[in-house]
Amino acid sequence: MRHPDPNFMYPSQSFAEHERMLAQLNLKVGKPFMRRGAYVLDSHIDAINWDDVLSRLVAWANQHQSRYVTLCNVHSVVTAAQDSAFNKVIDQADLALPDGAPVAWALRREGFPSQQRINGPDLMWRYLSVAEKIGQSVFFYGSSESTLEKLKNRLQQSFPKLRIAGMISPPFRELTEEEDRSYVDQINRSGANVVFVGLGCPKQESWMAAHRGHIHGVMLGVGAAFDYHAGVIQRAPNWMQRMGLEWLHRLASEPRRLARRYAITNSVFMYRVLKSALLGAPSPEDRRSR
Repeated sequence: MRHPDPNFMYPSQSFAEHERMLAQLNLKVGKPFMRRGAYVLDSHIDAINWDDVLSRLVAWANQHQSRYVTLCNVHSVVTAAQDSAFNKVIDQADLALPDGAPVAWALRREGFPSQQRINGPDLMWRYLSVAEKIGQSVFFYGSSESTLEKLKNRLQQSFPKLRIAGMISPPFRELTEEEDRSYVDQINRSGANVVFVGLGCPKQESWMAAHRGHIHGVMLGVGAAFDYHAGVIQRAPNWMQRMGLEWLHRLASEPRRLARRYAITNSVFMYRVLKSALLGAPSPEDRRSR
């Protein structure tokens, strides 16, 4: 059986595989969670596998813990290296996952040879599959009304028993305190276990950090995942994802918006990685003094 959207081109799980995964998650949920990882530029990124990510999300969501999870690509870690406030947002996340292939490769170089890329669109889809089975509800915050409507239709087709607690497309301007409080109340009244946040980097990460302790659920910043799963943007072929070239596919799709960003962030990332390889990584004390 394949993924219902051919643009994604990764295998979906058979019923037996799905049941086996759920059994593994149930065994892991009660275990203590020890974070491991390494610095990629100036951001500490978690070294973790898919099963452990999902089991952690399920456990936190089941208890309606107010947590936030960042999915970090090259843009994220370069922005964090240049902006101390954003670096603090990543540093204080409950999980900082290697969304970009180069970030996962950097973790492998730092002593985690089996580290996989844990990317936003796939994490969202895998968690939704689990949530449908165990009855956890989800909320979607971000993007446009039209994209959310398309996303809702796709999810209802793919996960007919999924509990969609609600969807909000906030205005692109800065919210008033009243508006923000109203949205938070709406999310909390819905009883959502997990809130997917699709505001783009760095806005979504900053929003999640500001709302930890206010949102009664786990917040996941998944970037363009809403657009991908709604069919608004076509995702890169599987071979490009494996080779770490998904950014190139996005650049070809949106050259005017992304050309300058990728030219800067990719150059900075390569320079810092090469510098670290040749001269050694900064000490934790040096990082804190920046």
